[in-house]
Amino acid sequence: MTTNFRRLAARRDLGVSLEVFPARDEAGLDVLRSLARRMRPYAPEFISVTYGAGGSGRERTLATIKALREATDTPIAAHLTVVGASRAETLREAERFREAGVNHIVALRGDAPEGEARFSPHPEGFANAAELVAALRQRWPEVRISVAAYPETHPDSPSREADLENLRSKFEAGADDALTQFFFDNDLFFDFLERARAAGIGGEISPGVMLMPNFFQVKSFAERCKTSVPKWLEARFKGLCGKKDKDSLLTHRMLAAAFATEQVLDMAVRGVRHFHLYTMNRPHMAEAVCRALMLAPDGEM
Repeated sequence: MTTNFRRLAARRDLGVSLEVFPARDEAGLDVLRSLARRMRPYAPEFISVTYGAGGSGRERTLATIKALREATDTPIAAHLTVVGASRAETLREAERFREAGVNHIVALRGDAPEGEARFSPHPEGFANAAELVAALRQRWPEVRISVAAYPETHPDSPSREADLENLRSKFEAGADDALTQFFFDNDLFFDFLERARAAGIGGEISPGVMLMPNFFQVKSFAERCKTSVPKWLEARFKGLCGKKDKDSLLTHRMLAAAFATEQVLDMAVRGVRHFHLYTMNRPHMAEAVCRALMLAPDGEM
């Protein structure tokens, strides 16, 4: 694999994008400003900011976007969901992103609000992401629009076929590309990609790679969103849960970085050119992945 990867890296056509979640306070904004500056030499295609539905959540998203734009010239993408808002309110939020200099929106349906078992559209809102994409495309033809894709099928989807049809509808509505939910078994992604192409979905689909500063928290989150965690991966972290001593934490970080590196290199050798990294607002693992992909600036390798 090493020889093949060196040949791929020599082509200089590998790239990444980064995802962060909104900061809660000024200290959190400083962390994200630092992340943006630290990652800038690796030329990320964009940094996406997840969306906090509701008043305070929306304001944190907007504040984070503004802080990142102050810290870097890397393009910023804003997540936008349809949860709990009318069409007019949702488009007004998109307008606020545009006023903040955002030219890239990640259009999502969004999860059900806390305490509700399933998503229900607002009576005057968009029913799904495809409707949102169509409205955004009509209003701002020049804006880049990304959507979500699910290698293991969205938890609310009745079948894999229905899930693919939903993805197709988002591309047909005007989406430019798709970013996948994270996964841990690369074969799941390639199987999904094969099924998508067989179904006539030709748009770009980039794999989402979860970086794991805390494997056990990520595992809990994965269970909630129906992402499978292989037994062999869980076995690597066995015995580290709850341990706070320096050596255990260092071992945990080394294992997590090794797995992320292993995952992206395997996909690169198998033809993937772009990776969307869920950074968890921590730059060091993202930087390790970028160096593994040989994205370090000239003269630093």
